Amino acid sequence: MPLSPRVAQFNKRFTNRITQLFAARVPGFALLTHIGRKSGKVYTIPINVFRTATGYRLALTYGPETDWVRNVLAAGVCTIRTRRGLDVCRNPYVGTDPDNRWAPWLVRQIIGRAGVTQYLDLTIDETAHGLTK
Repeated sequence: MPLSPRVAQFNKRFTNRITQLFAARVPGFALLTHIGRKSGKVYTIPINVFRTATGYRLALTYGPETDWVRNVLAAGVCTIRTRRGLDVCRNPYVGTDPDNRWAPWLVRQIIGRAGVTQYLDLTIDETAHGLTK
């Protein structure tokens, strides 16, 4: 089972506000910008990211039913800002790996103990510039 909704609310109100100040400049962190599927508003959240051959992988520590994941899946696009720059990402895909074989050893231990088995894959769109609906 992913982390509890209470932990998610705490992080949303407190931890994320602090993390947003440095997330785009620290290895392993990024800022993900997405469009609300109902409101049409643009949201930015700090996340942990892992590079893949074609884009990024994100451990879904609160599960796939969080608003930001649902928004990215509905829009089919988001942006990821890292210390390397801004990437437009498409083709969001939720996968499951009970053993988290994709994750580095330490991350695998942490998310495994938290019961996290799902991840979100994003493909970098090399031709895109900016976040579009």
